[in-house]
Amino acid sequence: MEELEYKYVVSIKFKSANKAYNFCTNDSTITYGDYVVVETLRGLEIGEVISDIRDIQMHTNNIPLKPILRIANAQDRRDYQRNLEDAKEAMKICAQEIAKLNLDMHLISAEYTLDRSKISFVYMADERVDFRELLKELAAIFHVRIDLRQIGSRDKAKMVGGIGVCGQELCCSKFMDNFDVVSINHAKNQLLALNIPKLSGQCGKLKCCLKFEDEAYKELRKGLPKLNSQVEYEGNLYRITSMNVIGGTCKLENREMAQFITLEELLKNGVFKKVEKK
Repeated sequence: MEELEYKYVVSIKFKSANKAYNFCTNDSTITYGDYVVVETLRGLEIGEVISDIRDIQMHTNNIPLKPILRIANAQDRRDYQRNLEDAKEAMKICAQEIAKLNLDMHLISAEYTLDRSKISFVYMADERVDFRELLKELAAIFHVRIDLRQIGSRDKAKMVGGIGVCGQELCCSKFMDNFDVVSINHAKNQLLALNIPKLSGQCGKLKCCLKFEDEAYKELRKGLPKLNSQVEYEGNLYRITSMNVIGGTCKLENREMAQFITLEELLKNGVFKKVEKK
């Protein structure tokens, strides 16, 4: 493999992404906190080293590594800071051109590559946008390659970041690369009330954790009765109105009374009634 020509691997984080990426190098002087220049799919970028150098043999997956080009020098840092400021002005200009062409686009960010060979604009839109005229106008203004990239609400949440209701950093911005389909069935498997606002994340879509936890809840529900099943318990007929599979409890109700018991007691002492098909 080509990456075996290099001795070390380090993790690098970019301003536009919260996730760390691995790059290879032969420079043993690179340390935690250094800024380095690398080439990514978007072009030349500056990233921050967020790990100590590690032996290349520790890179065990099959994803090829790209090399670090150099430790960022004073000129690289000046160019980087200038690009950040110029990107703010580019955002304003692009927004003006979008308004002028009456395009249904919501501009999210603008970013220059380190060598200013390309500027990327990220936007949101409900439908596909014909931005060919906008592309021509921007190319005439900036005289560099223009990249217009449409993202969805989940991608925006990933870029912006934030804190979830669990108190932790959003999963999408912390470690996720791809978004799995999350359906209302995942909420049903957890026996949750189908309150969409409460089940939705900062992106407005169903929370990804519903998908992460789905297999665990399926395993916990094995052998348990369904909600609203009828059960005879201690001589009385009840309906199972709620279950907490994590806490191991359930609620039994009839017209006269309600009581909470453990799922262990339910399975041990309850007599379940089969619903006769008409």
